[in-house]
Amino acid sequence: MIRDITIGQYYPADSPIHRLDPRVKLSGTMLFLISLFVFSGYLGYVIATVFVGCVIKLSRVPFRYIVRGLRPVLFLLLITLLFNLLLTRNGEEVFSFWIIHIYDEGVIMAALMAVRLVLLVIGSSLMTFTTTPNQMTDGLEKGLGFLKKIRVPVHEIAMMMSIALRFIPILIEETDKIMKAQQARGADFESGRLLQRAKALVPLLVPLFVSAFRRANDLALAMEARCYHGGDGRTKMKPLRYQKRDAVAYLILFAYLGAVIGSGFLFR
Repeated sequence: MIRDITIGQYYPADSPIHRLDPRVKLSGTMLFLISLFVFSGYLGYVIATVFVGCVIKLSRVPFRYIVRGLRPVLFLLLITLLFNLLLTRNGEEVFSFWIIHIYDEGVIMAALMAVRLVLLVIGSSLMTFTTTPNQMTDGLEKGLGFLKKIRVPVHEIAMMMSIALRFIPILIEETDKIMKAQQARGADFESGRLLQRAKALVPLLVPLFVSAFRRANDLALAMEARCYHGGDGRTKMKPLRYQKRDAVAYLILFAYLGAVIGSGFLFR
């Protein structure tokens, strides 16, 4: 399960999505996530699914790699399905056993919510798959540069987000190493009930936190030794500039938003 977490990992490839300006990908991801909560008809789900499928194809990230990142959220997905199945009391009853009553509206709602959650995870993951942490930092700092006029520390915020994303795969790898070391000493993380397995993970947290604080301290010392003092007066080796492909990407994104919003008016 630990190895299946792909959030924050970058997949190197030469694709049109990788070559886009990070500001396009950041704003596109944000608008896509918002669009998932805008539409309500079946056509909106079809449009969003087709849009994500086209982006995956263009990104050249293997589909199995993307699907592997869904495994850690299966538990959340199952809880969402059960809540919608058991708590929706509208429509015609399709199954009944003791106190369990399932209605057709609940089945439809559970299926649509599952699709929406899967699209949300995939849409978020595609940004980190196709954007390096450095590019993401530059994109955030450049895109939110107008906030500097009201004294918002944009560079520091972007740097913290970049460091957090960098630490995710590092901590995942560290957790895997600690689990293997403890399993070699007789620890059991896979057998027993859910509560027993949760208790078995408690001894894992102490060395993981110690490792995380040690890495954070080393990073702080390295930044201090290099006289890091924030974003004032700093220049970029590769300054961001919009290209023609970025304008095309914005047009496609706005066309997608128009189609999603229009589907809501057509099939209300």
